[in-house]
Formats: sequence, structure tokens, C-alpha cells
Amino acid sequence: MSHDQNFKNLILDYSRQALEFFAPAEAAAIPTVARILPVRQEQLQERLGERFRELDVPLLVEWSDGAQEAILFILEEESDVRRFSIHRLAHYCLDLAELLGIERVVPVVIFLKPGAYPQELRLGGTQQVYLSFSFVACDLGRLSVEDYLHSRNIVARLNLPNLRMRPEQRVEIYLCAQEGLAELEPDLEKRLKYIDFIAQYANLSEAEQASYERRLAQSPLQEAIMGPVQKAREEGFREGMQQGMQQAIQQKTMEGIQLGLELKFGVQGLELMPEIRQIQNIDVLQNIFEGLKVAKNLEELKSIYQVAERSH
Repeated sequence: MSHDQNFKNLILDYSRQALEFFAPAEAAAIPTVARILPVRQEQLQERLGERFRELDVPLLVEWSDGAQEAILFILEEESDVRRFSIHRLAHYCLDLAELLGIERVVPVVIFLKPGAYPQELRLGGTQQVYLSFSFVACDLGRLSVEDYLHSRNIVARLNLPNLRMRPEQRVEIYLCAQEGLAELEPDLEKRLKYIDFIAQYANLSEAEQASYERRLAQSPLQEAIMGPVQKAREEGFREGMQQGMQQAIQQKTMEGIQLGLELKFGVQGLELMPEIRQIQNIDVLQNIFEGLKVAKNLEELKSIYQVAERSH
């Protein structure tokens, strides 16, 4: 499981809601008309060098009326507080600020699990502090799940399994997160995508899963929750059927070619079969089968299917 990629997807899909949940005090000052844009990371990699980390998510907020300059939010996820380096984060913020020519920078760190980490970096001498750096810490494991059970912020609802709760609440919280997704996300593809996100972080046991299914049967949102899953199953079944039919046609065509080679050219004709079995394109195989009817010798047959391969 890539926590970094999971949270990158979440922040890019729901940028405003992510800022409102992970950095509520700062997000409160962003007007609804402001644009929130991901910074194109492929343009940054060469300049930032080794300190650049691909899976951090910089978001640029631009005020449309020009009354206030843009503000850069730097969000990074840490699944293990022992990996967190405030020095590295400070480097990253300074690099981006210089690169984009911007002074308003808000570093936000999302911690999946509670733990001890430095909250401030102060560099200086005996007379004065010359560099003071801090960041917004969103420590998910310390946020009470009770405060977000009925939130209309989809990022908050998707993260319910990551918040602080009693063990006996796990099934209820899982269902509440799924109901929030069904209520707040109309797009079926995104709902299917984030059903998996919720399931990964809920990580229910078999007994809890059975309890969840009983609760789900009583939920008024059962159909909305299961709709994307059912759709994915049906699509997977159709794709499987198509692949199965394709394989069956290919197998039958291959058998017909082998029989035709043996009947028309004897044992010598079967020497072509190892080469023909490497061909995956059904149209080329059908050309070979038809070519058997007109080819006078093996060289002529080879010429027929080589032409067919080049055309496909």
C-alpha cells in the first residue's frame, strides 16, 4: 500500500476540501472564487534536485481579483513519524518559494499515526534567532472521530477510519465513511476508487466485515454504496466473457490451421506450427487459415501470413 500515492490522489481530486480538513485555519481565509491548482511537479524535478520528492503535493491558490498574491500550500503525508524531517521540509519550502518567486507558503504535514516529532526549527546564535520555521500538523490519529461523523467534507468522511475511536466503533465508522462517500460523490468511478481507500484504512477483520455487511443491509444507502461495486463486477464479467470468447476462437483457428497443414503438406507442414503459435493476432491467424486453401506450397503460405502480419 502506498500511503503517499493514496493521499496524493485524495488531495488532487478534492483540493479545496483537503485544505479545509487538513489546514482549516488557513483554508478559512481562501475565498470561494479563488483557484486552487496543483503545481506541475515534472517542471520542478530538475531544479529541486535530490531534495525534491515526487509524492509531495504542492497546491497554488490564486486570488482572482489580484487583491492578494498567490499562496502555496505544501502538503506531505507521513505514515511513520520517525521518517519525518523538519529540516528536509524547510529545505523543500525554501526551494519552492525561490522557484516560484513567492513568499506566502504554508507547509502542512499529515500524520497517519500519533507520535513524537519536532514542531519548530530555530537556527541562530547567542544573540538572535535567524531562522524560525514551523508547520501545520494534521495528526489524524489524535482527531476525535465524533467531530466528523456527519461532516459534509468528503475528505473528512473518507478519513474517518484514520481518526481516534474506540475499538468497538470500527464497523460503525467504516459504514459511516462509506455512506459519506455515497452521499457526497456523484461520480461512480470516483466512488469506486475511494471505496478501496476507505477499505484499506479500515482494515476490518473477517468478523468485523460480517458485522458490516449486516449493518449495510439495513442502511438506506445500501444501493448507493454497492452500486459502483456491482458496476465494476458486471464490467469485469463482460471483459472476462469477451476475453474467453477471443481465446476460444483463437484456439479453434489454431487447431484448424494445424489440421490443414498436416492434410495438405504432411509432416513437413507441421514444422511451421511452433512459429504460428507465437502469433496472437486473430486476424492474422484467420488469414493463414484462408491461405491454406490457395497456397500451393509452404513458401507461398509463409508469404501470405508474413504479408498479413505486416498489415496488422
